[in-house]
Amino acid sequence: MSQPGRAGLARLRDPRVLVGLGVTLASLAWVLNGVDFRQVGRDIARANLWVLVLPSVPTYVLALWVRALRWRHLTDALAPVEPRLLFRAVALGFMANNLFPLRLGELIRAFVLARDTGLSSGAVFGTVIVERMLDAAVIMGLAALVLGIGGAQALGIDARALLPPLVALALVPTFFVAALRLAPERVIALVARPVGWLGSAGIQERVEGVLRQVAAGLGSLRGGSHLGWIAFHSLVIWLVLAPIPFAAALLSLQIDLGSAARLAAASFTLLVWIGAAVALPSAPGFFGPYHAACWLALRPFGVPKELALALGTLAHAVFWLTTTGLGLVVLRFRRTSLEALQAAARTSKDPS
Repeated sequence: MSQPGRAGLARLRDPRVLVGLGVTLASLAWVLNGVDFRQVGRDIARANLWVLVLPSVPTYVLALWVRALRWRHLTDALAPVEPRLLFRAVALGFMANNLFPLRLGELIRAFVLARDTGLSSGAVFGTVIVERMLDAAVIMGLAALVLGIGGAQALGIDARALLPPLVALALVPTFFVAALRLAPERVIALVARPVGWLGSAGIQERVEGVLRQVAAGLGSLRGGSHLGWIAFHSLVIWLVLAPIPFAAALLSLQIDLGSAARLAAASFTLLVWIGAAVALPSAPGFFGPYHAACWLALRPFGVPKELALALGTLAHAVFWLTTTGLGLVVLRFRRTSLEALQAAARTSKDPS
């Protein structure tokens, strides 16, 4: 068997890949149980694709550009980086997450930016981890907001019992980032030593290495200007741009929710559930968890499962095709291959 073939089989045997496949299959089995597939097909066929595609595609591209602008404020401490280089790396990273397992896109975009700028890929990867922690905090905050304004009641959940832990979960990444920025060695020791007691010295060293990369990525958080712009771009991404494709999907399927306020509420509820779902380990492209999240989000609004699945299929397809296509265009102009990026990211020593 050829070397690439052996590498592919080895990746399939990776426990993390198997867990992701298991989550995907379990999500699909749960959400597809009892579904009338002919009705799903009829719902998809009657969708107005122009209403879906025209707002969604430019919004996804603009969101990647805003992500690049936000990332610039995290990489500034390492070196000034041109926004076009950041955008190119972000586009390749999103494409890779759609095509490769294990969230390899995060490693790939760190590797691409490090290669283009000469920066340490470990330090760049640290900024990627910080960015993901910030996004997790925003998603948890949005979840608390959605539940607080009526989502909990619609789901039959006691908001008073659920909101405090959600708010706490939203604050944990923020406090951890602040502590790691102010006292990195103390936080690294506090986290890594218990890991060493429970595991091996090798695991402890790996945890320490990742935390040092994150601490290096936090070097840009020096003052109010950087923090202000990071907060501004995060709000634009999550409160302005992210809900637009979901609202477009609802409108394209003529799902009448009764008012503009309920349309906005459904769009943000979709955003929260899907944001949580894609954070789970899954097969490349988030197939399965994405569609299950659409059903969970729309069920309180009285949307039938078949119609929710039609929306999930269309919205996911537009997201996947847009971000993958943009990445492939960037790859074409860079005159490199997917295999080369994948191999380079896996063999890059710094962000391991």
